[in-house]
Amino acid sequence: MSMAQEAPTPLSVMPQKLSVKKSKVTVNVIAGPESKWTKDAQKNADLIFGSAEQSMSAFVETYPFITDQDVEPVYLRRAVIAVPKGNPKNINGIKDLLEKPARIVVTEGLGVYNTSGTGVWEDVAGRTGSLADVQNFRKKIIAYAKGSGASFKAFQQQKADAWITWIHWPLNHADKVDYVEIEPERRIYRDLTLAKAKGADPQTQAFIDFVNSSEGETFFTREGWTR
Repeated sequence: MSMAQEAPTPLSVMPQKLSVKKSKVTVNVIAGPESKWTKDAQKNADLIFGSAEQSMSAFVETYPFITDQDVEPVYLRRAVIAVPKGNPKNINGIKDLLEKPARIVVTEGLGVYNTSGTGVWEDVAGRTGSLADVQNFRKKIIAYAKGSGASFKAFQQQKADAWITWIHWPLNHADKVDYVEIEPERRIYRDLTLAKAKGADPQTQAFIDFVNSSEGETFFTREGWTR
């Protein structure tokens, strides 16, 4: 079976485990920006993964072989503040970013790019209903990058103090960044969704069942995904 996904997730390592331990299902994963896999997906994708509802809604609009009724939310993950190793600015939350000088990177689609990070910084900054917080936060943004990969690059190259991102990014790059939790009253979650294509390979359901199983869940929980 063939599977396309918006960004790297535990799915990138799960297929090998599935083929060996479960039912010998061979899974071909194409991960990354949609531009990398859209042509292949249109030809033979059996399963589409999206890492936010707004991202999956765009996929449903683009790919006629999936519909809203095919979409199933399977996991959640939280936004965090990625910081340089050692957290040199001693950032402890969004409150510090609002009260202190800061150079912040955020992820955006900019109207042309499908990414789960679109608008997350605005949701976080405006969560308590304070326009002043949004205005303050916005003035400190030094880069609006298209997608998490580009954001991570900008965060490093521009020597930013903070990057609003998803928990699995710092967990998967612990040698390069640390992270700080966002205060509970501002914390944002978005989901991981899957959509099985019409006419999908019969093995696809076995993979979906594995993702939803307690065994499959272990691949996600160790990277910060929850249910």
